[in-house]
Amino acid sequence: MESGPEAFAGVAFALFGAGLLVWTGACARTGTPVAEGVSRPVAAVTALLAGVLFLITGAWLLVAL
Repeated sequence: MESGPEAFAGVAFALFGAGLLVWTGACARTGTPVAEGVSRPVAAVTALLAGVLFLITGAWLLVAL
């Protein structure tokens, strides 16, 4: 019975991680700041790491079904 919530959480994590990676890449490519009040390299690396972490978590949840 827990496969429904796991699948939903996996898809949500994977979509958020992928969206965060695409958004960070678009910001880095155009030169716009990734976060306000933070240096660009620190913000970009932090957002990339978070995106990868969310994507891996989503994939893990989907595979664990």
